[in-house]
Amino acid sequence: MNPVNYLYLAALLFTIGAAGVLIRRNAIVVFMCIELMLNACNLSLVAFSRMHGNLDGQIIAFFTMVVAAAEVVVGLAIIVSLFRSRHSASVDDASLMKL
Repeated sequence: MNPVNYLYLAALLFTIGAAGVLIRRNAIVVFMCIELMLNACNLSLVAFSRMHGNLDGQIIAFFTMVVAAAEVVVGLAIIVSLFRSRHSASVDDASLMKL
């Protein structure tokens, strides 16, 4: 299979994720769309790595997945604390948590 097809798929996934971040107001959905955008970037890194015949892109994608796993833990903790205090997971209510 041609690596350019993977780049088209990555562009489509990134576009869907960006549209979800801009349109949706639920914090969980926005969080999942950010993860979708990260996965699209990882897919393009691996595709470029395969096109050039080295492992640099795959190593960077691995480290990106490790950082994304840490981001999931912190992000879900913030979303849970927002839900417990406001009884809603809306992004608009997050600005009310400021002092």
